Amino acid sequence: MYIRQKHLDNLGRALTPGKVVVIYGARRTGKTTLLQQFLRGVDEPYLLVNGEDITVQGYLGSQSIEKLSAFVGANRLLVVDEAQKVPNIGANLKLIVDHIPQIRVIATGSSSFDLARSIGEPLTGRKTTLKLFPLAQLEIGQIEQRHQTDANLESRLIYGAYPEVVLTNDNRAREQYLREIVASYLYKDVLEMDGIRHAAKISRLLQMIALQVGKEVSYTELGTGLGMSKNTIERYLDLLEKAFVIQKLSGFSRNLRSEITKNSRYYFLDNGVRNALINNFNPLDLRNDVGELWENYLVMERLKRQEYLAKPANNYFWRTYSQKEIDFVEEREGKLSGFEMKWGTVGAKPPKGWLEAYPNATWQIINRQNYLELIT
Repeated sequence: MYIRQKHLDNLGRALTPGKVVVIYGARRTGKTTLLQQFLRGVDEPYLLVNGEDITVQGYLGSQSIEKLSAFVGANRLLVVDEAQKVPNIGANLKLIVDHIPQIRVIATGSSSFDLARSIGEPLTGRKTTLKLFPLAQLEIGQIEQRHQTDANLESRLIYGAYPEVVLTNDNRAREQYLREIVASYLYKDVLEMDGIRHAAKISRLLQMIALQVGKEVSYTELGTGLGMSKNTIERYLDLLEKAFVIQKLSGFSRNLRSEITKNSRYYFLDNGVRNALINNFNPLDLRNDVGELWENYLVMERLKRQEYLAKPANNYFWRTYSQKEIDFVEEREGKLSGFEMKWGTVGAKPPKGWLEAYPNATWQIINRQNYLELIT
């Protein structure tokens, strides 16, 4: 069964001659499926290749317009899966779009640091970027009624939304799949980088972050716990974010002295991965971290919505030295919106100082009654 991906339409709109559409996303999130579904509707000659193929690397890494032209041939569309594996891919794609008339190009990659580093400067002004996440509720909702969505909410908080997880009802199979993701794929791209050889410490670092979801982290404390420097911790977390494992939120401030911005918070792109890292797939009524799961789920679903509906925003949390805080702050088109994520239905008021400092801002509690308004 195929759940229609929101980027299927976005990809069609973004694809124009002289441009490269770059699709980033973690392994197993459906990049290849997206390409296959898109290509079903293509009625012109196209060439689909994988950057891990050594023959493909020889041609697409050649920096020879003659070899590149011969490779593309009469095709009007070139699709390069796992493009980060091709040497000098950015420079070569620039040669292709600059010298082969009417050619359109799609490139995908599972780690943004490899591919972005290769294509960033050469393709300045010549690329459009799409980011692919595990399935969003925006997408899953196409095959669910509201009562089904509510019934499946606990499963989303525990097992996340990787496509294979969503499409099976067997919890044991879900757990096995997520453990495989963590063991085999989660930070594979990070470990392939030069100078990164601490697989056990990266795993332990992620476990420590998993236990601090929704809380500010101290790089110094993390480093002390792992026997690593603060700078190394920051570097690893940056790489894990670029490998689509975690998402960083910084503190929001307009330079008010009472606001805290020094530390950051981290969320996991998928709740199931987070739970696999700490080996806890217990049902919600047996857990003491439901609030963290709820917050992680809502933050990531909101970020998916921003990406898929092309509603970019700056995202933060807000906290003051007097312990007043807002879980999620969205700044878009000059407007500030604050959201407090509550699993329960207890009423609350905006934290003191928020509306005083930002009188034009909004504030809203997000709970199980109204959460779909935030994420769909």
